Amino acid sequence: MSSLSPQNLNQGLLDFIDASPTPFHAVANIKASLDAAGYQSLDEKHSWGTLAAGGYYVTRNDSSIIAFNLPDTNLAESGFCMVGAHTDSPCLKVKPQPGTVKHSFWQLGVEVYGGALLNPWFDRDLSMAGRVSFVDAKGQLSHALVNFKKPVATIPSLAIHLDREVNQNRSINPQLHLPPIVLQTEEGDKPDLRALLEQQLRSEPGELAVGKVLDYEICFYDTQPSALVGLNEDFISAARLDNLLSCYISLQALLAGTKDKANLVVFTDHEEVGSVSTSGAQGTFLPSVLQRLAPDNESFQRMIQQSLLISADNAHGIHPNYADRHDAQHGPILNKGPVIKTNANQRYATNSETSARFRQLCELADVPVQDFVVRTDMACGSTIGPLTASLIGVQTLDIGVPTFAMHSIRELAGSQDTVHLYNALKQFFN
Repeated sequence: MSSLSPQNLNQGLLDFIDASPTPFHAVANIKASLDAAGYQSLDEKHSWGTLAAGGYYVTRNDSSIIAFNLPDTNLAESGFCMVGAHTDSPCLKVKPQPGTVKHSFWQLGVEVYGGALLNPWFDRDLSMAGRVSFVDAKGQLSHALVNFKKPVATIPSLAIHLDREVNQNRSINPQLHLPPIVLQTEEGDKPDLRALLEQQLRSEPGELAVGKVLDYEICFYDTQPSALVGLNEDFISAARLDNLLSCYISLQALLAGTKDKANLVVFTDHEEVGSVSTSGAQGTFLPSVLQRLAPDNESFQRMIQQSLLISADNAHGIHPNYADRHDAQHGPILNKGPVIKTNANQRYATNSETSARFRQLCELADVPVQDFVVRTDMACGSTIGPLTASLIGVQTLDIGVPTFAMHSIRELAGSQDTVHLYNALKQFFN
């Protein structure tokens, strides 16, 4: 498939992010792209037998997905070129019994998912989306996605007149200060979220035969559309750039790559909370899929040792207002290329061999490369890279595009870095 132009690549990213307020929606949209490209769906519950050469994908929990090209060659000799990313982002998730009415305002209790930057959630136009489980008209348990799309809630700030020290010291109690206001009602009324979700399900495409809503996984999200910003449109401003940017760019690189080579992308859920789940990077999803593609354990082990995994997750760009938070020699600049992330304590999986391989392919693709090492006196984050490397024993490195405001409700990345990353990963897949 031919390469995307920078304009089409970035517009596609903006559209993908806006259409993917939750991991469930992200995976559904990725599936649609793979279907359009002729990839075949596999089900973990069914026998796969001996797969013919071609493109395939498999999902787990509707929130994680693996897509791969299977060549007509011996995988034990070739291994896989793999790129990993994650579908989840920090957010506010609605509790199972969330509704309360205080002073005529109906609010929904929320949990903070992941390491969210909480201040930017105030005074935003919020909507809700997620997965709902319900009994259909035939009494069968069914699941479907919902997205209210329009603004349905807000978390108003406290006026400065009532907290004169707010600009010097603003602390947020998540239990007390974060429940969004959804509507105004009369004292004594008890609005029902499940009834509201049932109503929303009926309005979703597909003419669902909805009976009783039993449970849900719903989160709030900002309705402001993603955008190119700056006088020269140097930047991408959007929610969930960490890490839907890596998911989208990796997918496009896979689709643009050669189909007669063993290439694979794996996008897992729950990275922001440690990846310990059936659909997380510490779960069995990736090793289970790879084992089914090898005829025996020895072939599997040989295949893994011939493989390379690039863990693509956003990096911290050097902020001009907070430059002292970086090691001066390792402060990545937006729009100057993807970043190789290194940590002596193995918070990143990069070693000298894997970083050298990435530098080489970037040279071949004419892509600039940067380095990130956290300040020695600061704690370092981590990614799915070390988790996957230790789980299956695959050679791994960690990279990502520089980003500002990571884990905010709205993040900022460079509009040229998407192209740099795309070209580097396309070179990898070719």
